[in-house]
Order: sequence, then C-alpha cells, then structure tokens
Amino acid sequence: MTPQELAAAARTAVAAGARDIHLHPKNPDGEDTLDPATVAAALTAVRTAVPGTTVGVTTGAWTTPDPEARAAQVRAWAVLPDHASVNWHEDGAAEVAIALLDRGVGIEAGIYSGTPAARRFLDWSESHRVLRVLAEITDTDPRTAVHAAAGLLDELRPATTSPILLHGEDEAAWPLLRLAAAHRLDTRIGLEDVLHLPDGTPAGANADLVHAAREIIQQAFREF
Repeated sequence: MTPQELAAAARTAVAAGARDIHLHPKNPDGEDTLDPATVAAALTAVRTAVPGTTVGVTTGAWTTPDPEARAAQVRAWAVLPDHASVNWHEDGAAEVAIALLDRGVGIEAGIYSGTPAARRFLDWSESHRVLRVLAEITDTDPRTAVHAAAGLLDELRPATTSPILLHGEDEAAWPLLRLAAAHRLDTRIGLEDVLHLPDGTPAGANADLVHAAREIIQQAFREF
C-alpha cells in the first residue's frame, strides 16, 4: 500500500468518524517497515490528507526482528508519528519504548491476552509514561473472548492510570467493541482486525467499519 493509498484510506475513515489513525508503513514489496524514509512518506501523506488527526505507527517485531536495530530505526526517524504501538510480549519492547520516549513519541503499550505482556509492562519502571494501554484480545471465539477481556482488564485496571483501549479481532472484534463501548473504554476497528461488518457482510473499506462502530458506540451511550 502506497503513501497515497494510506492517505486516501485515512481521509475516508476520518470522514466516517475516526479520531485517530494507526498505520503500517509498507515497503515496495508490501511488507511492514520502520525504514525512516518510508515512515516519513506515509506520515506526511496521511497528515496532509487528515490535518489535525493524530497518527500512529506499528513497531511490531515482524518489521525488524532485532530489537537493537528496531530501536535504532526509531532513533533515525526524521518525521515522527504522534504515537507508536509497542507489543510487550516481544523481546526488546522496553528498549524500543525508551527510544520512542527519547524522541517524544507517545507509546501505545500493546498487551496481548494469553501472554506475559501485562506483567512485563507493569514491571517496567516507565510504565506510567505511556499514552495508553492497548488491551488486545487474541481469543477470536466470541463466546470466550469477552471472558478473556474481563480477565485482562481486571489485571490492568488496578495497576495503571493510563487510558485503556480494548479491541479484538476476527469473529470477536464486534463483541469486544460492544464491550468497550459498554465500559466507556477507547476502542479501535479496521481491516487489520476484521474484514466483516456486524451483519457478516464483507467490509469494503476501513471507513465502512468505522461507520458501523460509531453506530454501536452511539447506541451504547444512549443506553446509559
């Protein structure tokens, strides 16, 4: 996906109600990358398309497996995102997070259910400095994912004062979005997480998912 395609997707998502954008800059082979030039091109294009909207990127280990190299790429960025996600079950998470803090980039601490991520993050001496915590539920079974979410939230809530964003994926994405809305937690939705609308029909674009999510959230707020 080119910077121009990312920008077009961001523009329609924001028009549908998105308030924040999460990006995966891609190299010419379509692979996620933290390459400074590629990150700069993606961020510049998206910010031009949606001025005033905060924009973040991934720092997932699949982009650059070696943690030291990943942190070095962050330190080499010429154009900085507003925030970046750091997956706390991955080796070198703290090293990458420190690089982000040193650059003044907000951290989204990715806490995957079913991993040691929560304890690793909460044991980190700088955990209080993150922008928010992403409670990421890996269980895709709608019948059990909500229970997994409750368990992870019970672990995180007493131990952090940072805002928590709850989301799921695949078949559990919409039930967990409803749970987030019911608890007035931040949430996210996009083709990275789910390819279908709540009624099971395929989503044509991120904007379709955002529109459906806003309807669910607004309905939940009306019921309070």
